Parts: sequence; structure tokens; C-alpha cells
Amino acid sequence: MFRRLLHLLFGLLLLSATALAEQRFPPPDFESGYQLPSPTTPAPRPGLMQYLDTAVLLSTLALALWLVYRSRSRRGITALSLFSLAYFGFYRNGCVCAIGSVQNVALALPVTVLIFFLAPLVVALFAGRAFCAAVCPQGAIQDLVLLKPLKVPAWLEAPLGLIPYLFLGAGVSFAATGSGFLICRYDPLVPFFRFNGSSLMLGLGVAFLLVGIFVGRPYCRFMCPYGALLRLVTAAAKWRVRVTPDTCTQCALCQHSCPFGAMREPTPDGLPKREPLKTSRRRLAAFLLLLPLLVGLGAWGGAQLATPASQFNRTVHLAGRYVRSLTTPDPNPLSLQRVEADPGPVLAKVEEIRQRFLLGSMLFGGWVGLVFGAKFISLCVRRSRTDFEPDPGACVACARCFETCPSERIRRGWIPPETARKEE
Repeated sequence: MFRRLLHLLFGLLLLSATALAEQRFPPPDFESGYQLPSPTTPAPRPGLMQYLDTAVLLSTLALALWLVYRSRSRRGITALSLFSLAYFGFYRNGCVCAIGSVQNVALALPVTVLIFFLAPLVVALFAGRAFCAAVCPQGAIQDLVLLKPLKVPAWLEAPLGLIPYLFLGAGVSFAATGSGFLICRYDPLVPFFRFNGSSLMLGLGVAFLLVGIFVGRPYCRFMCPYGALLRLVTAAAKWRVRVTPDTCTQCALCQHSCPFGAMREPTPDGLPKREPLKTSRRRLAAFLLLLPLLVGLGAWGGAQLATPASQFNRTVHLAGRYVRSLTTPDPNPLSLQRVEADPGPVLAKVEEIRQRFLLGSMLFGGWVGLVFGAKFISLCVRRSRTDFEPDPGACVACARCFETCPSERIRRGWIPPETARKEE
């Protein structure tokens, strides 16, 4: 089976290369300032088809919930993931997707986009990350290539886990100021769904998939901005994934089966290992007092970067070139006399955009400070556990741990109780 998965991956890469080779006259380089006259994303679907996409989304979410909490079937989740990859990925070309809807909502786009944004979040608020389990095509394609999972060290996973939150803030800020869709533009997996894309993004996508052979879902864990939102919402979920159907035997098999580092081991006697309570409380109080300072410093730093950041806005960039052309003397004495123009309206428009950038940059800077402050505070908070439990934010409900649990295997009649005791 692993060989078939590898053949599928390399087949996709080959098709991508073929599609690029057929473009005899590639489009201009976007980074040079040139703008294509037509959109580069798939055209909007007719109204009825948009509602069909929404119906498929809601149906797959409902089925994913049933597979995770009732059927507890890894095989069913895998089959649903393949369907989602085929429909939302290759058939719909990765658009509209919940990941890109984060910035689309900032521009108040149609209600179908709002549903793609809200539906997985509402499900996560009550029942965890069922969307990640079997509905997200980006997650599905990474699951396909995961062959030899390795554990990411905690000292490396902690800082990498901050990137999605920073990417989320930057994507919303750029979309709200009309400067571009960073999240969609720098999604490294969508080019595989469309069989085209820049060399940079295709190369980045290949890198993520190659890393994904050994690291479970690297894009989802260390880059996806929508995953950051789901992680925040899932912390308050009413129903959470539970490995064992009844009693945890402390065998640790579920911890070894999780490729995403989401399993948390029990603490001795149900109490967390930590320093004296008085010392922990002092450290927590210090970080709580530090949080407003970090937010304030972040907002101040964002304000300082507002003017240079506004150059990423196409209107501001072109207006600057236009004004310079009016104020720079013409070095060619034989050229036609320059037509004088009033740059006032242009400058007024630029100032309006820069004011939006000032607010957006301050909010983004404050968000960065909040993210780092919250991370420091989380390091001071330890929770007691009596059983092996998935972390609700990190768990993507893939159901791998279900099939390794001896209690679950007994419940399904796969093994007799005597065999389970030997496995422990």
C-alpha cells in the first residue's frame, strides 16, 4: 500500500510538471509590479453550484463527526479524506476553501464564503477538529504521504507552532487593507490541485510533501492560519476525542501511534510535575503583568512599520512612481514638454490607504505581542491528567490511536481480553 501512495505522489508531481511544460508563454513575473488583467484564481461558480459546494461541506463535516465519535473508524475517515481531496482539492481546485476564507471574510464576500469560514469553527467549538480529520484537502494530501513519522522535539515544535498565528494576523491585515491575499498566494499545496503555479510555490509544496513523509502534516501544524483558529476554538470544545471507550490501561500505545505529537501522558498521581506552587504563581503573575506591555510594544512597532508596509499596496506603489515622474526634471531636452498634472487627488488617496495601514499595522503588532505573551503564559500552566489524553487543540481526530488501544480492540471483538493483557 505504501508503494501505491508513493506512486500516487510522484504521479501528481509529474502531472504538475507536465502542465507547466505546456505553458509555452508563461505569465509575467508578479513581483516586478506587473498586474495581470484577469484573475488568476478559478472563476466564481454560478449561484446554485456555490450552494452545492456548501451542501457538500456540511455533509462531509457531519459524516466526519459520526466517523470520529460514533463509528470510531480510521478506515472510514481515510475514505472520506480521499473524497474531500478529490472534490475540494482537484475538482474545485482548492477554492473556495476554509483556509483562504479567513481573509475573504475581511472583505465581506458572499454568504457561501462565510459558511466555509464559520462551519468548521462551529463544529470545532462543540466537537473538535473534525474538519481537519477528513474534510480539508490540504490535510488529506499530507496524510497520504506520511510513511515514517518521526517525533518533533518539544523545543522545536513550540516556536514553530507560533508561525500560524503570525501568518493569520498578517493575512487578515493585508486583506483588510486591500493589499493582497497572502494566505492564498502562499499556500504551497493549492498549486498541486490546479496543476499550475509559480516555480517557488511548486518547489515549496514539494518540500512540504517530502518533509511530510517523516513529519505529520507539517503545513497544518506549522503554517496553516485556519488551523491556528481551530486550535483556539477547540480549547473550549464540549465533546473531545477520547482514545479508550472505557478504561485507560496506561499502555502508552496511543502515544506511539500519534504522528502529530498530540497525545499527553498522565502525570504522577494525577498531579503535574512542577516546581513549588508559590514559585509557579509568581512566574504566572509576572507574565500576566508583562502581557499588556508586549501588546503595547507590538502595537508601537507596527505603527513604525506602517509606512514602509504600505508600499505593498499596489495603489500606493504606483502613486509614488507617478508623483516622482511629475517632480523629477526631464534629462532629455529634446523630449516633448511634460504635461503638468495636479497630484493632489492621488496623494489624498494614498494618505487614506496609509491611514488604514497605520491602524492595520498597529493591530497586527498588538496581535504579535499577544501571541508571544499567551505562549509565555501557557508555559506556566500545567494540567493534571490521570489517563493518556489527546490535546484538544493539537489533535486532528485522525483516529489512528483508536485502533491501537487494547480496550477499543476488545470492544470491537478484534482480540480477546487475554491478548490485550499481553500487549500491555
